[in-house]
Amino acid sequence: MTVNEAGHEGATVLVVEDEESIADVLAIALRYHRFQVMTAATVREACALVERTRPDVALLDVMLPDGDGRALGRELRSRCPDLALVFVTARDAPAEVVGALGFGDDYITKPFNIDEVVARVRAVLRRTRPADVLPQRPPLRYGDLELDETTYSAHRAGRAVELTPTEYALLRFLVRNGGRIVPKEQLLRHVWQYEHTPPESTVVETYISYLRRKLDALGPPLITTRRGVGYGLA
Repeated sequence: MTVNEAGHEGATVLVVEDEESIADVLAIALRYHRFQVMTAATVREACALVERTRPDVALLDVMLPDGDGRALGRELRSRCPDLALVFVTARDAPAEVVGALGFGDDYITKPFNIDEVVARVRAVLRRTRPADVLPQRPPLRYGDLELDETTYSAHRAGRAVELTPTEYALLRFLVRNGGRIVPKEQLLRHVWQYEHTPPESTVVETYISYLRRKLDALGPPLITTRRGVGYGLA
């Protein structure tokens, strides 16, 4: 077991999937890798479980018998703001992926490779629950931007910025690099834990646009683009 795997041993995963065979495969694989697993087949069951136990990450099917997995994700995030959301679905249209990533942390299409699912869960946890962050760590500051490393919250000009865990991880990496331009490949490696850049991946551009929308509403444009190279802070 690697250091990163050990750091997230025992994390709780909520699997919301109405196909029993798929739910069983996911649960068995995750338990084998020492995750705690809860399973639900409906929106109602998932909400009832979250009332009793707070998971660290939720694997959500989009099409459920009594509702939409994306709406469930929003509901769970409202109850548990630091909950990581990973959608697992047969829908692979670009609009579907971009829409889900607008508030989720990853998107896996069916049919999937079970080892990839486990790796994606670990990657999400590494960026949403970094093992090396200690309590009472001093805040990160850049201009009028402040990131609280204890509560994982962000403020600009004294006003709260509501960020998903992945948005926070991306912004934190840019802040730690100050005014330097960070190549896209480096962002994929350090924020998304990709060892190799996926062909034609647009996930960085998508999340940069989300951050700009939220940050620019509170002050002058903050994120700069070096076309063909990467991104940095003004």
